[in-house]
Amino acid sequence: MTPAAMTVRDAERLLLSLELFGMRFGLDRMRRLLTALGSPQERFAAVHVVGTNGKSSTVRMTAAILRRHGLRVGAYLSPHLVSFTERVRVDDADVSGPDFAAAVQRAAGAAAKVDRTAPADDHVTQFELLTAAAFDHFARAGVDVAVVEAGLGGRFDATNVLASTVAVLTNVGLEHTRWLGPTVTDIATEKLAVVEPGSTLVVGADLHPDAARLAGEIASERDVRLVVAPADPGVELQMVARGAFQRRNFALAVEAARAFVDPPGALDPAAVSAAAASTLVPGRFDVVAQLGEGAEVVLDGAHNPGGMAALAEALPEFAAGRRLVACLAVLDDKDATEMLRSLLPLCDALVTTRAQTPRSLPPATLASLCHQLGFTGAVEIVGEPRAALERARALAGVDGVALATGSIYLIADLLRPVGAARSTL
Repeated sequence: MTPAAMTVRDAERLLLSLELFGMRFGLDRMRRLLTALGSPQERFAAVHVVGTNGKSSTVRMTAAILRRHGLRVGAYLSPHLVSFTERVRVDDADVSGPDFAAAVQRAAGAAAKVDRTAPADDHVTQFELLTAAAFDHFARAGVDVAVVEAGLGGRFDATNVLASTVAVLTNVGLEHTRWLGPTVTDIATEKLAVVEPGSTLVVGADLHPDAARLAGEIASERDVRLVVAPADPGVELQMVARGAFQRRNFALAVEAARAFVDPPGALDPAAVSAAAASTLVPGRFDVVAQLGEGAEVVLDGAHNPGGMAALAEALPEFAAGRRLVACLAVLDDKDATEMLRSLLPLCDALVTTRAQTPRSLPPATLASLCHQLGFTGAVEIVGEPRAALERARALAGVDGVALATGSIYLIADLLRPVGAARSTL
């Protein structure tokens, strides 16, 4: 008997149920899962994007450039803000609800076969199931190339089953040290494990020296062509924040696309400019006018010290002397002190809040850190995210800027329709 077709809500409920079992590194489950699905990852080329920050932006930008060169392009991203469907895109559009549900249902069927012969503590994880569903959808959609964002690290990430011809390392910072190692070299080693022999590796000009040294060694050992992207792509970007961090990401995307197209290097300047002028990255320096009248609202999911430093680099150009008030939530596994060191000098006042996850730091803890760091502006505590943002807007004034930042979970809370169920990140 044929099972009833899943709805998108059924698919998301299934994925949410797998969240309870956490993440388990290793590629054996993923390879068995894809084999059960018919090895969809072998039916398209791939550009693999790894790094600490900027991966989603770089994926979107690379996909946009390649699409404007006549290719049918898939993009796989994480995390999402409102719906899992945001993670799977073909030709600049999120996968439809029915197509997403069908892909998840097929992947779930394959996962059931894998799990039947596996120990109870070695079942397919949420990220593996979602990644397999994305690859299956890309194959069925007939994409020429998928630009794929790694989830965590690289070596044992579920995405590291791709025979990618181009890899991109956006940057390397000290994050997830419990899993990836305590030093930049350790973390870079895990991320650069995705680089295939004979492929092209694109890195940024501002890469940490230890990571840059390792990239050079790996390029030599694996007969890899190493490309160092410039700090600026030389084109005007659509993003309201024309900060250096997004220009660096676009420069990486240009070089990744240049390495992939046939013949290599043959990019159309008009196509590159068109991609630059039209690519937006939700939740990354996202000016959200629809949240009401009054202070201008910026949503930015800067969730670690590197992301916050990049945001702080872009803010002065955008705020241009206007009063700036931040609405802030930070997860308990992040270096909140270092994040505040970047943010506080730019703020006139701060409202601390709590993202709707048990991992969120108490707002009172954030407020105490602000005072310990010598911040002299007003610091208020408002526990509910939407109310906290409205308070930030009131403190900013009609001509000011209210910035919501510190956690992607916070941005998701603010964008999710009132009353809608949480869709895990």
